[in-house]
Amino acid sequence: MSNVTAISSTPTPESVWLSPEQVCDLIPGMTVTLLQRMRDTGKGPRYAKPSPKTVVYSRADVDAYVRSTLVPTREQA
Repeated sequence: MSNVTAISSTPTPESVWLSPEQVCDLIPGMTVTLLQRMRDTGKGPRYAKPSPKTVVYSRADVDAYVRSTLVPTREQA
């Protein structure tokens, strides 16, 4: 069985999919309505639509989006 590949049981951030509600739990102050408005205007984290009424976010993309909004302080600039 040399052609069998081991599958890791530990999910990577790229393989964790979050609902809009779960994204809001991760980002303080984020609401489902605000997240939807951001999608409608082409802003916010990348998302996937596996079906017409389903929206999911990769945990890695949510983390990357939050990091992209970091604002340096005067000491860091």
